[in-house]
Amino acid sequence: MFDSLRVPVIVAPMAGGPSTPELVAAAGRAGAFGYLAGGYLTAANLAEQIAAVRRLSDGVFGVNLFVPGIRSTVDLSAYVERMNREAARFDTRPGEPRWDDDGYSAKLDLLVESRVPVVSFTFGLPAESDVERLHEVGTTVVVTVTSPDEARQAAEVGADALCVQGFEAGGHRSLFTDDPGDPCGGPLYGLLAALRLVSSVTDLPLVAAGGIVHGADVAAVLTAGAVAVQSGTAFLQADEAGTNATHRRALAEGGRLTEFTRAFSGRPARGLVNRFLREHSDHAPAAYPQLHRLTKPVRAASSQAGDPEAMSLWAGQTYALARTGPAAEIIDTLWNEAREALTRVTKRFA
Repeated sequence: MFDSLRVPVIVAPMAGGPSTPELVAAAGRAGAFGYLAGGYLTAANLAEQIAAVRRLSDGVFGVNLFVPGIRSTVDLSAYVERMNREAARFDTRPGEPRWDDDGYSAKLDLLVESRVPVVSFTFGLPAESDVERLHEVGTTVVVTVTSPDEARQAAEVGADALCVQGFEAGGHRSLFTDDPGDPCGGPLYGLLAALRLVSSVTDLPLVAAGGIVHGADVAAVLTAGAVAVQSGTAFLQADEAGTNATHRRALAEGGRLTEFTRAFSGRPARGLVNRFLREHSDHAPAAYPQLHRLTKPVRAASSQAGDPEAMSLWAGQTYALARTGPAAEIIDTLWNEAREALTRVTKRFA
């Protein structure tokens, strides 16, 4: 599937707003590939977005789903009290810290019925029966992994390809299991190391994700064995992205470091360092999606107020080098840079 793309660039699924039908369609028209982010959407909302992509483009596209995790039973009372104080800053109230499966079954039914060309999974391993249902309607199944062990498991359930996520990536780590005793949720592998280790245990096609914002990065991972690259950070400031204005300003200003935190959602995720991250990271329990539900009104109020200090400003380590402009222009630039980098290296060793 991905090895046949004219431009081996995939616009990553970015839940919570940045991924839009317009962004996905623009990627397809540019010869690349785009994902809708099914996370946090209802099945009805996702159906509308799928229909919109199909109106805007006749190209192939994908949809990403969050695999439901085990319900955490950790005591959240202390963190709820912290969020009560945070909410008071914005004259709002925190949300209810409830667990749910993000409407997983209904959305999977929709994707089967809609015959979406590609479905990827994040946060865990889909059931083998779910993979079989998608295969029966001709859908390519991709599983996002962070380690060789996860890659083995994904191959065993019938995945057609793997998205290998390095620790440089922005947003949530796609760990199958979040270790509460580890601030990062589990072992950290840089993208090139992850590609090498995963390729040693499986022959499945590999998509590389993590900190890719320049064409030389594309060239590097293609020569390391990936069939394509996947990037979200490179497209957060694209014209077609739904990234909110406060997030865009923080990205454009640069200067902030990025760190992993559970403070916003209960799962480790890389974002720009702000006040909320600094003050709450050491106190946040491993409880997703309870913390996501709890902090959502605070994050929304912070965004609406134009205050970046209480928002989840997801971004990869190289965010300051990302470009603005139409998605097609960003894609063309990445591919031209990649070809130039490959030509330089080829001439050097000719």
